[in-house]
Amino acid sequence: MYQHELQAIRKANRYRTKTVYDEGIHDFSSNDYLGLAENKTLFERAVAHVSMYKTHAPKASILVNGYHPIHEEFETLVARQNGFETALVCGSGFLANFSLIEALPRKKDLLILDEEYHASGMVASKTVDAEVLTFRHNDADHLESLINSRPHNRVIIAVEGIYSMSGDLLNRAIFEIADRYNALLIVDEAHSVGVVGDHLRGVFDLFGITPQANHIKMGTLGKALGSYGAYILCSAHIAEFLNNRAKAIIYTTAPSLFDIALGYQGFLYVMKHAHSLKEAINVRQTLMQKRLQITMPGLIGSYAMEDNAQTLALQKSLLEAGFTVGAIRPPTVPSPILRIIPRLAESIEDLETLCFLIEKARA
Repeated sequence: MYQHELQAIRKANRYRTKTVYDEGIHDFSSNDYLGLAENKTLFERAVAHVSMYKTHAPKASILVNGYHPIHEEFETLVARQNGFETALVCGSGFLANFSLIEALPRKKDLLILDEEYHASGMVASKTVDAEVLTFRHNDADHLESLINSRPHNRVIIAVEGIYSMSGDLLNRAIFEIADRYNALLIVDEAHSVGVVGDHLRGVFDLFGITPQANHIKMGTLGKALGSYGAYILCSAHIAEFLNNRAKAIIYTTAPSLFDIALGYQGFLYVMKHAHSLKEAINVRQTLMQKRLQITMPGLIGSYAMEDNAQTLALQKSLLEAGFTVGAIRPPTVPSPILRIIPRLAESIEDLETLCFLIEKARA
């Protein structure tokens, strides 16, 4: 039925498949930045936490009968530690972003997204009655010009703390613009939580920004925290509205109790070990700059390639040598890249070897 479409995808070297990799391979492609997905102590603590209760699954949507003490404990912790009034747990980062983008912009509002914002928000933006615009990546001046170019009721701005493909850090000036115009600012911190800031809590932490009523933060449990799921941090007023309008909160089963318990343990681990984790991150950032000339505000290395075929060929040769990296191609990115994640679970020696193999292949 879709033979012609699949043939076109293959011809453009954009074809994708699922692969189960050998556990012995050196993983430089996953978003498990801190290696917590391999930490058995955190796993065992999460199992013990869930085992304390009669039920081990949420059973219903969170607004029916699916809200559980494990959800509440995590929400309380993450809101308090980040300086927000409240938190909402969600089944995934995609669902959290979809909830925010689908629910918050109303008729006569203006929704403005960074052009490199995650696909979850871009898809959700197609469902709203508000006027939807995109601004040039990280360009605060262009954002401000768009705000002033249209009549509007509310303004909602959506950005990422660290962009998932380029690894770019959010332009701090965007906070200033959001505050100047009293715009709601949604910051997707999926790839910055656990990676940047004095306490590794993301860009609010990095920039020293005290959350205000117009600030909304989305964080995931499935990257640095070594689990699965997500949370939204916001004012009590915004949380009340989302609980009554966000379809991806109202109509989905509540998040897995085990995943939230595991994310809770990951969050505690980062709180306890922030100093040593920051040192290990800095060593890897320095090495990537020295060997591959990649500046990394976080732990995403974007290595430019010439075309899709070359990108896939280099990925294959690295895999044969025992290393996985991401071969990211359009339409995910404008031009193909190797996406290299120098995870803390992999040794510095292995990272050195990976860099050598890439240098050798591109010489």
